[in-house]
Amino acid sequence: MVDLTTTYMGIKLKNPVVPSASPLSADLDNIKRMEDAGAAAVTLHSLFEEQIEFEAEALTHFLEQGTESFAEALSYFPAVHEYRREPDDYVEHIRMAKSAVDIPIIASLNGVSPGGWTGYAKRFEEAGADAVELNIYFIPTNDTLMSYDVEDLYVKLLKDVKKKVDIPVAMKLSPYFSAMPHVASMLDAEGADALVLFNRFYQPDVDIEALDVTPNLQLSTPVEMRLPMRWIAILYGRLDCSMALTSGIHTAEDVIKAVMVGADVANVCSVLLKMGIGKIDELLEGMTAWMEEHDYESIEQMKGSMSHKSVPEPAAFERANYMKVLNSYK
Repeated sequence: MVDLTTTYMGIKLKNPVVPSASPLSADLDNIKRMEDAGAAAVTLHSLFEEQIEFEAEALTHFLEQGTESFAEALSYFPAVHEYRREPDDYVEHIRMAKSAVDIPIIASLNGVSPGGWTGYAKRFEEAGADAVELNIYFIPTNDTLMSYDVEDLYVKLLKDVKKKVDIPVAMKLSPYFSAMPHVASMLDAEGADALVLFNRFYQPDVDIEALDVTPNLQLSTPVEMRLPMRWIAILYGRLDCSMALTSGIHTAEDVIKAVMVGADVANVCSVLLKMGIGKIDELLEGMTAWMEEHDYESIEQMKGSMSHKSVPEPAAFERANYMKVLNSYK
């Protein structure tokens, strides 16, 4: 029997399949079903900075005024009554989830600016969360910001949260940094327990009839895993922290690819929304069958075997891939 166990942020997991933050985890029964289907851990949906920083009346005021105080205009946030959970409810949800299942629960905190909202990480810990994923969804639209200002924002928020908690902290990153290895190394040096690559940064659409900018959710496709897969392959062996691959994981083969390039876990979301929570069991069965067929005894044996430092031609992850792709098109 193959050994599917892996270690993520110092936490031993029974396998590398971890449902990522999504509306599914807002329902306690869904979390139980994820555990029953074989999920190694669950990342809860995010609690947003904007939910924490303002009383409902104040938030309503800012929504109506269309303030531009935040990176994303608050007018694009849902009405107060549409929020899935208020901050206190979110903390209670962590407690209930921890009581209901035996797998680790990773809370998610989403924000962009320094402030008291990061203190909620401590409340997550007190409620029983096994780790915190810090999701910084920041679009730098100010033309006075330099690249190092954006990098510094991530570092400051990480340090702020790390000062408040003893549980592991994962950083969910944007794919748009100009020097990804440098940013990853800085966060690793400042104590990030994991890097989650990458935040998908859902793009808005334009309604040409209504003359409006509209939110538009497109679930991931398998091809989207290639970007995080490339960067995890490049970073593997250079960092002390764990790495999670998120975006585009739809099949057992995708999970295996994630591990082979160096990921400790593979986050799944869109495939569960499309196919149902029971898909987790199918992923695990497929992984086991593939590993047995190819004589792999464990996840650890596979991990990093197709990383930048392990493949015969490392340039395949760099410019050489670009040239080969262009020349291969018929």
